[in-house]
Amino acid sequence: MTALVARDLRLAVRHGGESLMPLIFLFSVIILIPLGVGPGPNLLSAIAPGMIWVAALLASLLALENLFRPDLEDGTLEQWWIGSCPAGALVVARLFSHWLITAVPVIVFAPLAAQMLYLPAEALGVLVLSLLMGTPILSLVGGLAAALTLGTNRGSVLLSILVFPLVVPVLIFATGAVSAAADDLSARAHLGMLGALLILAITLVPLATSAALRLNIE
Repeated sequence: MTALVARDLRLAVRHGGESLMPLIFLFSVIILIPLGVGPGPNLLSAIAPGMIWVAALLASLLALENLFRPDLEDGTLEQWWIGSCPAGALVVARLFSHWLITAVPVIVFAPLAAQMLYLPAEALGVLVLSLLMGTPILSLVGGLAAALTLGTNRGSVLLSILVFPLVVPVLIFATGAVSAAADDLSARAHLGMLGALLILAITLVPLATSAALRLNIE
């Protein structure tokens, strides 16, 4: 598992342009949307949680189509099932690599983006916490969608169709938590629901993803 994560990170570093795409998405959203809705601090502060979370969602879609496809084409995926390491563990490692590459840069720079959008300082901690709890769900759900569409020709279109409806609750509870914190209200209820979704996703999604991948190699 560790070797697979290290290999994925080395490839991400080697393809430096692709590894910067999450940050490009984040700051493109931060820069472009105010040009359309206006530069008013009150308006930008109100929509900041949604804008940052949309950027996180777009970043999570990066490279999803190729999450397992190269491994299927070169036979690596079959080796996962006949090797000594459990295939399910390798699936988890690949999803963890995807989260490290696409979500962690967004989480690190989210406070800076939030300040550019005039989000109140007291909401920054909740914003980072919501991203830490919510972005793993995006990677898990995206991985399941990538596995389900692995045998199709137009995987990117089907990926979006599958992923967007499934992550709507994550966006609702995450942005609700940040907005509540910005209004000086308690965010515990929203974060609690986000935590429940994370536990549910960690428990079930890797099993479903492994089953979907196994169907593609049979």
